[in-house]
Amino acid sequence: MVFLYGVLGGIGVGIAYNCPIVTVGRWFPDKRGLALGITLFGFGFSAAVIAPILDLLTSRFGIFNSLRILGIAFFVITMVSASFLRFPDKQRETENLKMEGKRSVLAELSREEIVKTRTFYGLWSSFAIGTLAGLMAIGISKPAGLEVAENAGIPEDTVSAVLTALMVPFALLNGLGRPFFGALVDRFGPRKTAMLSFSLIFSASLVLFLIPYSLEVYAIAFGVLWFNLGGWLATAPASTAYFFGLKDYARNYGLVYTAYGVGAVAGNLLAGLSKDILGSYLMVFQFVMLLAVIGTIVAFATLKPLKAQ
Repeated sequence: MVFLYGVLGGIGVGIAYNCPIVTVGRWFPDKRGLALGITLFGFGFSAAVIAPILDLLTSRFGIFNSLRILGIAFFVITMVSASFLRFPDKQRETENLKMEGKRSVLAELSREEIVKTRTFYGLWSSFAIGTLAGLMAIGISKPAGLEVAENAGIPEDTVSAVLTALMVPFALLNGLGRPFFGALVDRFGPRKTAMLSFSLIFSASLVLFLIPYSLEVYAIAFGVLWFNLGGWLATAPASTAYFFGLKDYARNYGLVYTAYGVGAVAGNLLAGLSKDILGSYLMVFQFVMLLAVIGTIVAFATLKPLKAQ
């Protein structure tokens, strides 16, 4: 399981994830954030499509035969879909470069060059904090909801199905956050978009910490956190192109994307420690508020056009 699912599958996802992002970034330089967000909507919404299919397959064929069926299906779908991925021809590339030249800031940096800028470390840190809050919320959505229900005096058997059903709108919000925040990067730039995201994360965490007994507050706050996670998965690649250009975009974003993995590990560890030490998953949101404040300061100080530094 560790090798096939974790290592081999993880490498495959990492490679496949980067290919459409790099391709889309080359085709739509004027609306890159929106284009990336729409592309990544498929990545986020896929679970809502695959989960019921997997349930149907496992009920009929068992888990191992279902995995074989899905493995073959994914191979065929990936091969067919990949055949349509190609960079623009030279004429389109020339037009895109002219469009790129109209931006107020234009930098074309390699991976070796971006690690010498504070913008890279600011973007990496912001991405890590944003995904920490979002992935942690995904990981503890149901147990945190059960804690809220317990605080409100609602029996678990009464509310369990409701909390499970909430995963569908949460997943939809996660998907919709990608084109929404991608479009914000196009319009307002990475710094203002990141600061807005951290403001929303702070607000959602604050109400969860102050009102840990309302299922309505829980649903709205966790919806905001899922929405922001989707937003960061569009904000980060769009910001990478915005700050560092397209010359070495695939390698640059590959490095920025490591923040996602760090945020995932740190977020789940933080939530687990909160439960073990403080006795509640909801107590973790006091720390998320602090991280959101730090993220706001980092974004304000570092996510500036390179020529402005």
